[in-house]
Amino acid sequence: MNKDSFEHDVVIIGAGVCGIYMLYRAREIGLRVTLVEKGDGPGGTWYWNRYPGARFDSESYSYGYSFSKDLLAEWNWTERFASQPETLRYLNHVVDRFDLRQGMQFGRCVKAARFDEATKCWHILLEDGDELRTRFLITAIGMLSAPTLPRIDGLDTFGGESFHTYHWPREGVDLDGKSVAVIGTGATAVQLIPEVAKIARHLTVFQRRPNWCAPLHNGTLDVDEMAQIKEQYEEIFARCARTPSGFLHGPDRRDFDSLSVQEKEEFWENLYQSPGFGKWLGNFVKVLVDPSANAEYSEFIAAKIRERVHDQKVALKLIPIDHGFGSRRVPLETDYYEAFNRDNVELIDLNETPIERILKTGIQTSEREFEFDLIVYATGFDAITGSFDRIDIKGKGSRTLREKWIDGPQTYLGLQTRGFPNLFTLAGPQSASVGTNFPRGIEDAVDWTIRMLKYMRVHGYHHVEASLNAEEAWTAHVKESYEAFWFHEVKSWFNGYNSNLDGHDRVRHLVYFGGAPEYRTRINEIASRDYEGFEFV
Repeated sequence: MNKDSFEHDVVIIGAGVCGIYMLYRAREIGLRVTLVEKGDGPGGTWYWNRYPGARFDSESYSYGYSFSKDLLAEWNWTERFASQPETLRYLNHVVDRFDLRQGMQFGRCVKAARFDEATKCWHILLEDGDELRTRFLITAIGMLSAPTLPRIDGLDTFGGESFHTYHWPREGVDLDGKSVAVIGTGATAVQLIPEVAKIARHLTVFQRRPNWCAPLHNGTLDVDEMAQIKEQYEEIFARCARTPSGFLHGPDRRDFDSLSVQEKEEFWENLYQSPGFGKWLGNFVKVLVDPSANAEYSEFIAAKIRERVHDQKVALKLIPIDHGFGSRRVPLETDYYEAFNRDNVELIDLNETPIERILKTGIQTSEREFEFDLIVYATGFDAITGSFDRIDIKGKGSRTLREKWIDGPQTYLGLQTRGFPNLFTLAGPQSASVGTNFPRGIEDAVDWTIRMLKYMRVHGYHHVEASLNAEEAWTAHVKESYEAFWFHEVKSWFNGYNSNLDGHDRVRHLVYFGGAPEYRTRINEIASRDYEGFEFV
């Protein structure tokens, strides 16, 4: 194909962790590439989520990019789990250090993308009416970037300020002296609630379903600690590469049944007092896969909640009864449970007193009317596929990606889907990155995609598409990876559930649960066999 038929070899959608790295690699091999981003700066998740308390739940030094020794040597993290402002500074530093900003177009929201079968060209329509033409379209649109509001009557009638946490105002919000409602107790709310409680005159938390939460145990990193971390980066990333989740924390493989109750509880107590995801991912293997073992650990955590919350009626409401610890992604918290000991914080159980509607002055439940100055919706996201659904993506035969994935995604390796040639869905459904420490999975996916693009250039191929057999086999394999876990039908965004959306009331197999090492081995083997399962023209 004539190179001049295209304005670009590659168009990337999204300037988050994934898009930034893809731009770096694409430019490195000499491709004509541009990146479009709806925000007015890079950062992705860390650009949009500016609510108080937003921060990593993976260790900062395991989250940053590993591709540049110079970058690792010069950047100093100030906290073990970095806050949103620091993470955004880091990503801006990366963009400027590698001169990537000139390859980015900000304030450019993608409305639609259409594959032209005659020219083998992707046409990308922007909301401002402009159109880009490219050979390869690469999505880096994030797994939690399509916020959803609750299905409550009267959302538009509230006279005060209200917004989803994803759209927390950049200029900040004055909470002092305000009566605030937070609807939701998911991972975002768990970070937000303690911060609001410190400032607001009164905070009312509306909870539909409690989550199992565990303490983050954050702390500062001084100069000496950071120097030690820099000396250990090679081992840090090697350790992440060995664990199923890409985090520093790997499972304890001792025989659970051979240990005494005292030995288990001593181990769990050490985990509980340690920083990060050890409470979840560093646990005994049997706790992660066996309901009876999980029930033992869940009771250990429940006892901790009862210790930390003074009012036992409130504590009871904060302890989940519909799922075991770790069967949903575990929110890590700082003083979350202690927030409910404050005189200015009230917990409303929506199972007992559901919200009937939003009023001009506040919220009406089945029991009473509340007046608020501010309502914050911490009601989650249309996870993983939602950001794809919000773009009108049409492939061969003008079939939309939304239509193809209506009953659940079908992909090959989570990187391509048949009928959409030259579309690479980085951080898309059924890839390893959406179920792991994100940057670790992203570097694997981006590096592999770049190798494929180089392979195509060497062999003179113009477009690539997953074969039907390969896609069917991978989708079946992903489904099998769910069945290996007893909690595969727990109502979680990992499993495709979202009560705020039609058609999201069943398992949709969004995540590859086979583990990062297995995924890495598989995609590398496929590449070594001349990208088996892909059709090139």
